[in-house]
Amino acid sequence: MAYDTSVTRDEEQNKKRGMMVSVALHVFLIMLALLPLLTFPDPPPGQAGILVNLGLPDEGQGTENAPPAESVAEDVPDQPEEEVTPPPADPKPAKPEPEPKKPVVTTEDPSEVAIRKEKERKERERQEQLEQQRREQERLEQERRAQEAREKAEREAKEREAQQLKDAIGGAFGGGDGSGKGNTGKPGNQGDPGGDPDADRVTGISTGSGVVEGFGGRGVLRQDKPQDNSQDQGKVVVRACIDSNGNVISAEFTQAGSNVTSDRLKQLAVNSAKKWKFAPGSVDKQCGTITYNFRLN
Repeated sequence: MAYDTSVTRDEEQNKKRGMMVSVALHVFLIMLALLPLLTFPDPPPGQAGILVNLGLPDEGQGTENAPPAESVAEDVPDQPEEEVTPPPADPKPAKPEPEPKKPVVTTEDPSEVAIRKEKERKERERQEQLEQQRREQERLEQERRAQEAREKAEREAKEREAQQLKDAIGGAFGGGDGSGKGNTGKPGNQGDPGGDPDADRVTGISTGSGVVEGFGGRGVLRQDKPQDNSQDQGKVVVRACIDSNGNVISAEFTQAGSNVTSDRLKQLAVNSAKKWKFAPGSVDKQCGTITYNFRLN
């Protein structure tokens, strides 16, 4: 049994070797067969074509061949060469005309167009508002000037009327010769229109000083002494009220304690009481009386 195994192995090895040699031999034969196809002849073999007769394309008749081109050229008689005058050289080369510019067409975004139109509309509205304001200011200025002119005219008219009244009164009491009482250097009587024409003094003949009662003992910081050009005399009592700062907030004539009948002295006393100033206090409103005793000086 051991012998048979060794013989089988040798046979297998020989069989493999034979196969390898056979394959190598076949490959070599195939390469030899393909070798002519893989080589390129140098020079390459000529290409097949058609022979064409020599001659001129538009001439020829019969079976004779035309002479060579050199002999035909010799038979043609020589012709004199024409002198070619070169064109005059242009000293300045002509400039090429510029090509017309093509219009550039641009497209805008609709949203940008809308925004621009909105800005233009707002700007127009703002300009209109400014114009209206300017016109309104001009109108107010014209009205103010007209009002000032009317007030000035009224003042001048009142001054003329007062001057006319003064001249009439001076003429009535001074006589026709232009004489009268006073020290102004003008004709007529100097004094108060409501005074006495038989009086010797013309100004400052009646004064009054105030006496304070009440007001919670608040001290007086400022008082006023009225003066009148008339000869009226008497006592005037004014009821007044003051605030916490000492300012007079109300003043009115009261008959209690008064003995005058002259409305002029009453109003003079009320106006004087409004000018008084008292010391500050903690009470918002305190009332009392200010008594004026007008007498001749």
